[in-house]
Amino acid sequence: MGKLDGKVAIVTGAGRGIGRATAKLLAAEGAKVAVVSLTPGNVDKVVAEIESVGGSALGVVCDIGDQEQIQAAINNVAAIFGRIDILVNNAFDSSAPFSSILDLSAEQLQRNFDLGPIAYLRTMQAAYPYLKASGEGRVINFGSLAGVIGLVGYGPYNMAKEAVRALTRTAAREWGVDKITVNNILPVAETWGPEANVPPPSNPLGRYGSPEDDIAPVVLFLASTDSQFITGTSLTPDGGSIIDSAR
Repeated sequence: MGKLDGKVAIVTGAGRGIGRATAKLLAAEGAKVAVVSLTPGNVDKVVAEIESVGGSALGVVCDIGDQEQIQAAINNVAAIFGRIDILVNNAFDSSAPFSSILDLSAEQLQRNFDLGPIAYLRTMQAAYPYLKASGEGRVINFGSLAGVIGLVGYGPYNMAKEAVRALTRTAAREWGVDKITVNNILPVAETWGPEANVPPPSNPLGRYGSPEDDIAPVVLFLASTDSQFITGTSLTPDGGSIIDSAR
């Protein structure tokens, strides 16, 4: 038996990287998984990968910056699978995360908020009735250590990701009565291609994490009954990059 037998999970940004690894692991552990992404080809590929090993998946093409598309996507998943137990908010538009504070425009900051904490808020609100009905709902949001440490040159990204953590903590307090846990993950993982000019890792473990081996298992932990007494926290599969800094 899998840890998530009988559960239904939604994973946003599931077309590649951490989202893809997460969707595949949750499915392998018995969940029916809605694979949500903006790119149809990526959605189809991940669904096919899950189904090829006997898993159950539903492809959902959705722009998380569009409130109507979010609501329709959530309702569609619930209508087809009959319930929603787990919401993983991983999607984020990485096309405009860079700016110094001095040069940061309101428009660029708004873009990062629209596709980060505001999108997460909307998916959480849309999924809330189903998560409450589950009786053991799980929300896992993706923040970033960049916001915790104030990574230089990432002003809009840092601010949006820290807003995700504030959203998570507040929802954890408000939704605890509904038996819904709400937690963050702050990962450090190799999701870029070989052409990227990325400096060597400086964390104590001396490597970047693997989406499959290091990050997705943490999502599984937070999605399962193993974490039933944990809420409002930030887990840091980061190789020790921040070690309690500013948490």
